[in-house]
Amino acid sequence: MLIADLRSDTVTRPTPEMFEAMQVAGLGDDVLGDDPTVIELERLAAKLVGKEAAVFVPSGTMGNQMAIATHTKPGDAIIVEEEAHVIFYEVGAPAVFANVLTWTLPSDRGVMDPAEMRRRITKRNIHTPGTTLICIEDTHNRAGGTVIPLDVLAEYRKVGDEFGIKIHADGARIFNAAVAQGVHVSEITKHVDTVNFCLSKGLRAPVGSILAGPAEFIDAARFWRKRLGGGMRQAGILAACGIISLTKMVDRLAEDHARARRLALELGQLPGISCDPDANPTNLVMLNTEKLAADWAAALHAKGVWAMPAAANRLRLVTHADFTDEHLEFALGVFRSVVI
Repeated sequence: MLIADLRSDTVTRPTPEMFEAMQVAGLGDDVLGDDPTVIELERLAAKLVGKEAAVFVPSGTMGNQMAIATHTKPGDAIIVEEEAHVIFYEVGAPAVFANVLTWTLPSDRGVMDPAEMRRRITKRNIHTPGTTLICIEDTHNRAGGTVIPLDVLAEYRKVGDEFGIKIHADGARIFNAAVAQGVHVSEITKHVDTVNFCLSKGLRAPVGSILAGPAEFIDAARFWRKRLGGGMRQAGILAACGIISLTKMVDRLAEDHARARRLALELGQLPGISCDPDANPTNLVMLNTEKLAADWAAALHAKGVWAMPAAANRLRLVTHADFTDEHLEFALGVFRSVVI
């Protein structure tokens, strides 16, 4: 039976070209700093996002936590959107590793108000922790793959510069954000000091993320990578896939967006489901369900469509390279046949 796996874009498989690249990759020891393929990937990644340097890490969670810990010192405060990945899905790591206090802000579909951000900043004194970092998420996972407009990013930069605060972007799907806006990714990342992005989601690499920023910052972040157990040895085998991700897999993200929009348009017309296609501009589709999303997920799974509840009455679908037009038609048919 055909399976349409819409749980996440992390389920993508490496391409044949990636497997071939693994076999011929030049290798060294990345902890010792001499793996040539890792070095090539890091240079390419840094150039793409307009930063001085980059470091290859096993996961986006590690990249984010390395950034927070490097930007701050224990007892500092950071500003984060209230449903951000670094709060919701990283197991309390800012408190455990960086020992920071998080000020969480509400948002409009993942986009924080710069005025509210400015109001929430605290200056360090004998009573109060100082705010030293702003964390943003682009695209925003729990908001439905939403994108922060470029003019809002520019306002964030003004806030950061005004108060001397650094800005870190959790850009796990930042290339989706760039494709959705029709801009080069550097037009987004120029507004932030550091950025973490995943190679293992829509870009199809099997493992890995990149943390990029100023050279001095990346040198310091490498200590945190080692502390967190992220030092890999012959990591060039994985980095070879990441090079293909960045050179050949970015433009095709538009196909994922188009399929996601069709899902949103057609599924939103079904009884018991509502969806605003314009609220899902990239490859994530959030369906509001009258019946429990867990019941929807179970019924769909039994017929070969795999999806994940995002809340009690919210079902999340994620399109990706291994979700083809054939899978799309199949999934639409299954949804139409399900009775809850």
